Amino acid sequence: MKKALQYLFVFFIVQVFTILLMQMFIKDESSLIVVSSAVYSVITLAVFAWRKWCDMSLDYIRTRPFAVLLLAVVASIGALLPSVWIQEQLPELSNNMEDVFSAILSNNFGYLTLCIFAPIVEELVFRGAILRTLLESMKKPWYAIALSALLFSLIHGNPAQMPHAFLIGLLLGWMFYRTGSILPGVIYHWVNNSSAFIAYKIDSNVEDMKLIELFNNNTTMLAVSVLASLAVFIIAVYLLNKKMVRPEKDIQTTNI
Repeated sequence: MKKALQYLFVFFIVQVFTILLMQMFIKDESSLIVVSSAVYSVITLAVFAWRKWCDMSLDYIRTRPFAVLLLAVVASIGALLPSVWIQEQLPELSNNMEDVFSAILSNNFGYLTLCIFAPIVEELVFRGAILRTLLESMKKPWYAIALSALLFSLIHGNPAQMPHAFLIGLLLGWMFYRTGSILPGVIYHWVNNSSAFIAYKIDSNVEDMKLIELFNNNTTMLAVSVLASLAVFIIAVYLLNKKMVRPEKDIQTTNI
């Protein structure tokens, strides 16, 4: 547990220090956020690799897990509508990161920040380092997965994001536990974030819209679509459960 908190602290401090430093040179908010994200992502990767907090190998890629990666894509797509619907049913929570997201999404290099750096760095830190060490120290794997998901949701610092981040953290943690690799999680995370980016580019007002508005107030069509998407998600997760193979070697090595 002590190591997991150490990794979390370093991840947080690197972000804060980088943003404060970049503020001295960049005044435009959108550019500041994007550049800072790129810089602290590179620093985080370098520090975790240097300290060997997340040892990486190519063993998992060498197994050619193409079916698992494809199912991760399908599961992520299938979860989009149900996750938004669930979020709309919850009490409205404060969204203190709305301006930040708008700044990233409106920037020409926002995709690099949100959809490339974020999935890689967050999976490396929260699954490859934090969850790995929790799995080593806790007897019950699901306790470790739940705790890592909780930390993952809290670090976002945005109440509106936390329920979704916690749920997705459980799924990503399970995928890491079953494969010993962050790669399936990176793929799932990439599709999830890319979907939000594409939706914003299609219509910048999509963040303020309800699902029912997207379906022209047709409740039947909405219900069918959400249920169909949920079915796709459930089937993909079922097949993932059959396809994912827990590595024979110790979980301490995080495979790419």
